[in-house]
Amino acid sequence: MQVSNYPVQYAQELSDKEFQTIARYIESTVGIKMPATKRIMMQSRLMRRLRVLKMNSFSEYIDYVFNSKNSDELVLMIDVLTTNKTEFFRENEHFEYLTNKILPEFAQKKNTIKIWSAGCSSGEEPYTISMVISEFMKNNPGKIVNFKVTGTDISTNVLDKAYNAVYDLDLVEQLPQHLKKSYFLKCTNQEMNCARIKPELRKHVSFKRLNFMDADFRMPEVYDIIFCRNVLIYFDKATQEKVIMKFMKYLQPEGYLFLGHSETIFSMDLPLRTCIPTVYKKVIKAL
Repeated sequence: MQVSNYPVQYAQELSDKEFQTIARYIESTVGIKMPATKRIMMQSRLMRRLRVLKMNSFSEYIDYVFNSKNSDELVLMIDVLTTNKTEFFRENEHFEYLTNKILPEFAQKKNTIKIWSAGCSSGEEPYTISMVISEFMKNNPGKIVNFKVTGTDISTNVLDKAYNAVYDLDLVEQLPQHLKKSYFLKCTNQEMNCARIKPELRKHVSFKRLNFMDADFRMPEVYDIIFCRNVLIYFDKATQEKVIMKFMKYLQPEGYLFLGHSETIFSMDLPLRTCIPTVYKKVIKAL
């Protein structure tokens, strides 16, 4: 009995050889390790691309991506294989430290702050940073008068969502009432069950695509603070150190680096000192 519009061979499994071909490419290009335990995940996610392209096999897809040098599909493949999970005020201790320690310190010596959210996913982190700084500015008038947040990610799909700034209402409803009132608008279509970041907050945030494996990040600014949380865990130790050293090029002296709670720079030779666990300050080298 025919149960699908696709040929029987469409349901084949991703072979070990096919898995290794893609896994080696992802590691060399993006830096993310893909052990054998990720094969089923890879198979499931790539199946979406086969459906879109109306292809019958993974071997056909691999030939299309690698032998045809299809750069657009390479980007889409990376999109579906990289995990992007985030939420507003994730690891909230970091934002408390930003409010109570870093912003008061910066308010004494500068009136504009520049922040980079590296690995920003669908935008919850850069918008959270923007809310925190906006609240500080309300409560401390005249101290900090402006800020800019740059969000980067390798996935074009999540960057599109970040730019649009539309989120499921379930995620937004968990926030304190004063934040929802100040920074969100409910979508006019009630059936969509969503909310959008207000324009006055969105104007502080910009987005661009960036691959941590690029030799030069070519970022437009030097930043006071860099957030790179829960991204480096996918890289080996040597790659982590290389990426952080590239961050240092774009971090102001005495600027701050935030990592995820499961990440560490222990045993790395970096110009950073620990402030609190996973928050580091760039050290000014003595002359």
